[in-house]
Amino acid sequence: MPELPEVETVRRGLLPAMEGQRIAMAELRRADLRWPFPPDMATRLTGARVLQLRRRSKYILADLDRGESLIIHLGMSGRMVISGLKAVHVPGQFHFDHPAIEKHDHVLFHMENGARITFNDPRRFGAMDICATPTLDLHPLLARIGPEPLSNEFHADYLAARLNGRKTPIKTALLDQRIVAGLGNIYVCEALFRAGISPLRAAGRIGAARIALLTDAIRATLIEAIDAGGSSLRDYRQANGELGYFQHAFRVYGREGAPCVTEGCPQTVRRAVQSGRSSFYCPSCQR
Repeated sequence: MPELPEVETVRRGLLPAMEGQRIAMAELRRADLRWPFPPDMATRLTGARVLQLRRRSKYILADLDRGESLIIHLGMSGRMVISGLKAVHVPGQFHFDHPAIEKHDHVLFHMENGARITFNDPRRFGAMDICATPTLDLHPLLARIGPEPLSNEFHADYLAARLNGRKTPIKTALLDQRIVAGLGNIYVCEALFRAGISPLRAAGRIGAARIALLTDAIRATLIEAIDAGGSSLRDYRQANGELGYFQHAFRVYGREGAPCVTEGCPQTVRRAVQSGRSSFYCPSCQR
């Protein structure tokens, strides 16, 4: 499932086509994705202007001029693809070239600027909902999410307080969206390696100095991944159809049995299963 860097990359890719633009027509080609669409969704979106396109955890939020916000979750295989918005020689002018609509193109946003944003989701694990913007933080999908890891609210003192006394493994704790938003399996594995912390270590038994290293490692890993356009493993693509390439910089994730990348380390990367998910780590470099 796409994690924070992938969702942020998609959001940034959508900005030129959506933010500040009016939805000329919203087209729903089925009644649901993971859950049924909200009542009159196409009508509520058609004619609305997107004031701001932002992200909260793994959700894309489109704030509309009608006082409502569209919530978009990509799920396991959802993709948002832009077509028809290509600059030509004259600034501000575009030409429009839309591909044929495919079987799994379930939601289409026909924008007033001529662009078309297509939500394609073969497995239909994605989701969309509409909520009044002032009460967005109370929506069931968003209400209990912790601070954004790239925000000022996420820092070493905060993380130390949330981990204090916890016997659960640090890997499991960091995947808890109530503690920190948007982190998933890939980037937690990579951040723990950078911080030299074993994913098996109890969260409450990590000292303050090492927690400070961990918060810095989380930020650095996410920033590098966003700059690389995210990680393309299976279904993920950027909004322009291109693959992300951070997977080429993985130090431990998916490298079971491969030599540790730390110079002079004789160990190979190991894999452990925690809460049904694979954790990759170096038993020598991570304690």
